Amino acid sequence: MAVATDPLATSLLRFLPADGGSLGNEALRRLLSEHLGRVVDAAEYERARDALAAAGVVGKGRGRGGSLRLASATLADLPRVADSPAAYRSDAPPASATALAARDAGAAPRRGRAARDTGNGATVGFEAQLWATADALRNNMDAAEYKHVVLGLIFLKYISDAFEERHTQLEAERAQGADPEDPDEYRRDAIFWVPPEARWPHLKAQARQPGIGQMVDDAMAGIERDNPALKGVLPKDYARPALDKARLGQLIDLISNIKVGDEASRAKDVLGRVYEYFLSQFAGAEGKKGGEFYTPRCVVKLLVEMIEPWYGRVYDPCCGSSGMFVQSVEFIRAHANGNGNPSTGSGQLRKARTDISIYGQESNYTTWRLAQMNLAIRGIDGQIAQGDTFHSDRFPDLKADFILANPPFNISDWGGERLRDDPRWRYGTPPAGNANFAWVQHMVHHLAPAGVAGFVLANGSMSSNQSGEGEIRKALIEADLVDCMIALPGQLFYSTQIPACLWFLRRDKSKLPSPAGRRPTEVPKGGGEGAGSASRGAADRRGQILFIDARKLGRMADRTHRELTDADIARIAGTYHLWRGEATEPLSTRERGRGEGPCLPGHYADIPGYCKSATLDDIRKHGHVLTPGRYVGAEAVEDDGEPFAEKMQRLAAQLREQQAEAARLDAAIAANLAALGYTGD
Repeated sequence: MAVATDPLATSLLRFLPADGGSLGNEALRRLLSEHLGRVVDAAEYERARDALAAAGVVGKGRGRGGSLRLASATLADLPRVADSPAAYRSDAPPASATALAARDAGAAPRRGRAARDTGNGATVGFEAQLWATADALRNNMDAAEYKHVVLGLIFLKYISDAFEERHTQLEAERAQGADPEDPDEYRRDAIFWVPPEARWPHLKAQARQPGIGQMVDDAMAGIERDNPALKGVLPKDYARPALDKARLGQLIDLISNIKVGDEASRAKDVLGRVYEYFLSQFAGAEGKKGGEFYTPRCVVKLLVEMIEPWYGRVYDPCCGSSGMFVQSVEFIRAHANGNGNPSTGSGQLRKARTDISIYGQESNYTTWRLAQMNLAIRGIDGQIAQGDTFHSDRFPDLKADFILANPPFNISDWGGERLRDDPRWRYGTPPAGNANFAWVQHMVHHLAPAGVAGFVLANGSMSSNQSGEGEIRKALIEADLVDCMIALPGQLFYSTQIPACLWFLRRDKSKLPSPAGRRPTEVPKGGGEGAGSASRGAADRRGQILFIDARKLGRMADRTHRELTDADIARIAGTYHLWRGEATEPLSTRERGRGEGPCLPGHYADIPGYCKSATLDDIRKHGHVLTPGRYVGAEAVEDDGEPFAEKMQRLAAQLREQQAEAARLDAAIAANLAALGYTGD
């Protein structure tokens, strides 16, 4: 069990007393069941408890009958970012906060030794604890509004931390001619200049003053004034009467206790983790509207692992909060040293970042601001335009090497009637009542000759024949643009319960990346050893489409949302890359024996119920429908070795026994009712 990401384990921590007291196991299991809205059975509880104990986070309590208490590790210490546990004191949340939120906020353990890192940069419950406390301060404010209050402050804390660390260094170098108040001393190191009125220590000292809202607005304005790259990006409405200034002060106190912008925190991407966790939580709180700015991390990761944006121009025409770009840079960082592990050399990452150019567009102004901040906190340069992609394309001449997108599903008010003769509609005019195939063709229009696109669409796009959509899909297929189709599990998205799928388009299926993954390489017709891959023959996939049915994969992250695990993502992406003829890690014998891997090491093979490489003739026979279930067929059922005739005789005898038992029970029930006077007459 991955303790840091397991919702049951992290939820369990919320209910353990912060003073070191203990709670009985049964009481904890009941609290978890109430909190999660489902019954948590004893075995499930014990697995979560034992995983936390193995990580050194909890221990046996002093009470009799079996109890649990927090170990000496404190969640405020886990990411090594808290200077004091003040944010978790019982006086931090307001008295009017709900009992659960207050309990969440107060559940942080005492200070002490740090818990073990889980290996993926996350630490147990830290982001959840910070969210619980911040959310308790929200009171009745709408999540869509509160989102900008919290994320704006976190961003301000980030740039102030980085500034203060550099300021301290420059103070120590005054004798060598350094000037701590020279903005150029910071800009040359890609650190934002923070004017005196915007520095966090100044705001923290004034946090309890009634004018704190105006001070924060002035701080944001000062930062935008002195850093043109942030002009128009930061929220500046903290002084509005509707925002409770006492709660704003408490929020500043809370955020004051975490370091997010110093060098150590930047190396561990503490702010990135907090920012992304908050984005996902706000998406959940906002429901359908939340999906406009946030695509679940597992979906983005799958898209990125599939198309591997190593170099060139990366484009997202509806970029939301820029999650696709963040994951693209994380992908480069994770593979920079060639073994799939994050590179420790900042030079490698800096070079990798300069190898890609980022272009995005977002129509919603407030979401555009989130996108700009999301990139800025990670030091990612990108051209993010604001405006309607269909009617005001800000990159009309762009030909992208990689396109990643999660366009809004089935939008009907996109103004298609005003774009009937648009040159982008090369494969057919999309219906005015549904923008799905307008998005598809917009992306094809912007795809470079050797480019690849991966994007999310509603399942209806794979089979709909309404308003000419079927003809557009047919034209795309016959042009041999469709590379791969993936059916996703349900409940992945915050924004919709509509089933979704992934489309992958490729201009030229005879191109494969070079072994270094940097530039496309010609592939001979029919493939051949050494073509495109240092270890495997490249496959020429012209005239073929790979179908993957991933509907049975994933796990429930909470009561309403599913997520794809890293193993699921590796399996799907590995299947695709083997089909493409690209080098992948060989599967272990154990994985192959369980049927978890895509195929034998080094070779693609169809797996009934999971994947199928279909020809254009196969697809024509299905009326150009792209639903993977039509092609992959049923999962193979293991033969139990029992002869059919014997099995039928056994099952028939079992059925007669069950029928006889049912008749006996019916008679007994009737007799009991008659004894009570209920004869049915």
